[in-house]
Amino acid sequence: MNRVARFVFFLFLFCQISLSGQKISDDSLMKKANQEIYNNPENAIRIGKKLLQKEKDVKRRVRIYLVLSTANIAKRDFDGSLRYLLEARELVKKTDDPVIKTRVLVAIAFQYQQMDFYSKSLETIDEAGEYLSQFPEGDLDKYFETARSYALRGMIHKSQSNPEIALQEFLIAVKNFDKIKEKKTYFNQSIVYYNIGYCYLFLNQLKNAELAFMKSMEFARLIKANSLEAFALKGLAEMNKYNHQNQTALDQLLKAQHLSQDIGDLTLNEGIYKEMSDNYLAMGNQQLYKFYNGKAFEVNAKREQNELSSINHAIDVHNKEMAKKSREIIDDYNILTTAVIMAGLLMTGLLLYAALKIRKKNRKYQDEIQKLIHF
Repeated sequence: MNRVARFVFFLFLFCQISLSGQKISDDSLMKKANQEIYNNPENAIRIGKKLLQKEKDVKRRVRIYLVLSTANIAKRDFDGSLRYLLEARELVKKTDDPVIKTRVLVAIAFQYQQMDFYSKSLETIDEAGEYLSQFPEGDLDKYFETARSYALRGMIHKSQSNPEIALQEFLIAVKNFDKIKEKKTYFNQSIVYYNIGYCYLFLNQLKNAELAFMKSMEFARLIKANSLEAFALKGLAEMNKYNHQNQTALDQLLKAQHLSQDIGDLTLNEGIYKEMSDNYLAMGNQQLYKFYNGKAFEVNAKREQNELSSINHAIDVHNKEMAKKSREIIDDYNILTTAVIMAGLLMTGLLLYAALKIRKKNRKYQDEIQKLIHF
């Protein structure tokens, strides 16, 4: 191998190693960002933004946007989450991959559910189902997205006070997650079992509720998701409150508060403060009841302000989409009108030409007849 060839080969090898190392580094950062979502969402956002600055691949950029969106949801910053989802939705139009399209649509549906736009959420799930039907049978991604879709439907029914229907949807979601048997489902399974626990709680099946909350906590601990563990503890505390075990409930809530202190989840914090105030009231401690009730009210006001900002943004987006569709309809109408006018002018021109031609022939015949007459 001559010197030039060796040099070119070395450069090629060096570039391959560098690119490979970069890819490994980026994959590690992506994994780190996913792990930080439910423990330190701010750090997950920092990592995601850093990755976004240098990533060019469409599918990987979409995945980063989804991480950024989920991290913002973990903070209950719905407006920030929606902005990243809309970026992902625009970007995903550049690919024909049904998996990534389904993933983005399910994420958007989840966002609408969080904002109480249930009809819009269900409409988006149905849209995702069209892509989901393109997955091959037995595909793990199909089980995963099917499970997430049913879980989302369950959350909507639970929010609409239909725990029996919600429970059926959640159990279908669990069956699909069980077919995957991978660690990546643990986040979702923890959330699903937490919601199953509340369905049983609403149905006054306290033993089943306890088992579901414990299962939720088990999955959360397997992936060290402090936020999800805190939610499970809050569920157990609410169950113990119903059983009049107020001190046990308070112990669980204090642990949940400790786990969630670096997360900034307004919904979680509000729930913890509300449950703590209820238990202190039941125990006759008026001072602590007023303190935690005040904190719950304060967090509730902040959460509602965030949600209002997000809803206004969602309405703006919806209005823009409707305006775009209207413009498209008007443009189509104008094109159709122009085509009809052009066709009309063409037909008129042809008819006029034919008429003139016939008239010319008639004159010719008349002249010939006149000549014959005067011959």
